This record gives sequence, C-alpha cells and structure tokens, in this order.
Amino acid sequence: MGIVVGYLATPEGRVALEAAAAEAQARAERLVVVVSDRGDEAEETRHDLEAALDEVRKDLDERGVPYEVRLLTRGRDVAEDLIGTAEEIGASLIVIGLRRRSPVGKLILGANAQRILLDAPCPVMAVKPNVS
Repeated sequence: MGIVVGYLATPEGRVALEAAAAEAQARAERLVVVVSDRGDEAEETRHDLEAALDEVRKDLDERGVPYEVRLLTRGRDVAEDLIGTAEEIGASLIVIGLRRRSPVGKLILGANAQRILLDAPCPVMAVKPNVS
C-alpha cells in the first residue's frame, strides 16, 4: 500500500505534495511522488525540474516520510501515469492538485483531473492552493 501524488513545481503541485505527505505520515504509508515528463523539455527546464525534485527529497527526508520519486518519461499522459502507478502499488489514495478556475471554468474540470477521479482504483483527494 502507499499514497500516490502527482507533482509539478507549481503552487498546485506543492499543495498536493504537502497534503500527500501529511496523509502518508498519518497513515504510516510510503509516498510515491509521480512526475510525468514528456521528454521533450529544454535542458534548462530539465535542470529546474531536477532542482525542484531535490527540494522535494530534502523536505520528505526531514519529515521522515518514506518515499519514492518516479520521473516517468514514457510519453503517456498524467492521468495514465498516476492511475498506472496506483494500480501497480495497490495505492490507498491518490492526491492531485487542482487549479483555481473562473465561474465558467468550474463547469468543466480539467481533463486529467476528471479521468483520475473517474478511473482511479482508489479514493482521490483533490486539493487546491489557498487564495491570498
């Protein structure tokens, strides 16, 4: 068992990671951080991603959360990466970050988030950053 979190170095990704780490600690489960990479990013972007993942590792080490970081570059989409990982490890929870949307945009959930919510093999926790 474990908890799967989709991570990007964005406010939504950071709040998802925070919620997932808290759940992993509370449940005494391993955290699997999934980063979907299409593999076509520029070298500078890849360097930024590695630096962000180093910060993630440092934070989780300091918390004492057992974790694994998976950088997936298979060309699949985010939803497939998260659902596939959840199925593989027998996840008890998937955590995703959602963007804030306009009133009209709230009628339509992002395609990846919708697929994860509908197709996940376990409960899904959707979180969003606080508005300041």
